[in-house]
Amino acid sequence: MATISSAGVGSGINVESLVSSLMSVEKQPLTKLQSRQSSYESKISALGTLKSALSTLQTAAKALTPATGSTATASLSAYKATLADSTIATATTTSSAVAGSYSLEVTALATSQRYALGKTFAAGDAALDFGTDSSRTLTFTKGSTTTTVTLESSQNTLAAVRDAINKAEPGVSASIVTDTSGKQNLLLTATSGGTANAVTIGGTATFIDAAAPGSPIAASSAFNQTLAASDAAVKIQGVSIATSGNSITNAIDGVNLELTKTGTTTLSVTRDNTDLKSKLDTFINAYNSLNTSLKNLGAYNASTKTAAVLNGDSTLRSIQSQVRNTIGSVPASLSGATYKTLSDIGIAFQTDGSLKIDSAKFDKAASANFSATAAVIGAFGSTMKTTTTNLLASNGVIASRTDGLNSSIKSMGNQIDAFETRLTMIEKTYRAKFTALDTSMTSMTTTSSYLSQQLSLLSSMASN
Repeated sequence: MATISSAGVGSGINVESLVSSLMSVEKQPLTKLQSRQSSYESKISALGTLKSALSTLQTAAKALTPATGSTATASLSAYKATLADSTIATATTTSSAVAGSYSLEVTALATSQRYALGKTFAAGDAALDFGTDSSRTLTFTKGSTTTTVTLESSQNTLAAVRDAINKAEPGVSASIVTDTSGKQNLLLTATSGGTANAVTIGGTATFIDAAAPGSPIAASSAFNQTLAASDAAVKIQGVSIATSGNSITNAIDGVNLELTKTGTTTLSVTRDNTDLKSKLDTFINAYNSLNTSLKNLGAYNASTKTAAVLNGDSTLRSIQSQVRNTIGSVPASLSGATYKTLSDIGIAFQTDGSLKIDSAKFDKAASANFSATAAVIGAFGSTMKTTTTNLLASNGVIASRTDGLNSSIKSMGNQIDAFETRLTMIEKTYRAKFTALDTSMTSMTTTSSYLSQQLSLLSSMASN
């Protein structure tokens, strides 16, 4: 009997088609499991989108929150300082600035103290006398602070002394000048101007005196002061101001001045809402981005009967409810305040759930009562920071929902693995049974043909 090399060839049964059809039915539960697993993975991705949007909103809310120990007004208030003649000084403001106009008269700038070594040396020549010591010191005292520079016996040239001083940064900078004869001198300059930054020099170091080799010069007398330190001479509103160098940090509330030239000018400090409005715009944009994500991920298209990935999801509804309630409610700290809601200062919900600022209304509210405006902004910044922090916490709704979905995905993965193993065995069983049936039917067909031939032969013999 001929050997059947492919199931179904001998009998005409399409074994492959039968097995494929049956396995399609058997695989239906597996397909459903894989589909559910894929949908859970899509939900985790969508929750990641919401987490990112919440994090952006949290950052924007923090920018509106008063710093620890400060009031909302101080934290959010912004002023700018303008000088009629900007060449005389530069001005910056802090949160404690107040509006005002001031006359500024600078009759003298502060000078930085300067020293020059009283002896000159050829480049590379020894300038220090260490005697039998392996090291000596230079000390620089500014006010009550003394910085010690230690010099080893190998550091005996002017270049080595210069480098050691500059590395220690003791309140002076060191440099070398060379005259036309090639002789070098060491110059010291106070790093900041003003009498408060003047230094005195001391230490155990001694400098060589070529004219009297046996009489080295002590550091305290080796340097000559070539320019004394002096403070700036300044009047604000006609009042003489004590200065520390050319920087004035405490004469006008919240204003720092850096003097650059002598002369007379006017300093104006005015409120500047630019930074505050920029922070509000960032907050509103962050809220609107989250609002869009919530709408898109929870949407349902009635015409196509298609639901978005988080449609009907309790986590999405919880986030949406908490964030919107935070914006729509009155914070406890604003009870009895002049302005109680964001809409009072021009920030209101639109029909699509987004926020929009009415700049004209905001400017009017801020001009009428900036403290109340700042209080509203600070209060809502604080409450939104709290809301988003709770939502993003490790035990918050997003983390909990994500953990649950990951657990379900892992469980389904185990079920899928087990089901695929079972399907392999089922297909093997189907294939074995149909192959056996094909073999049996092929054998019966062969036998039938043989018998038909024999009967036909017998019939022919009988008729003869």
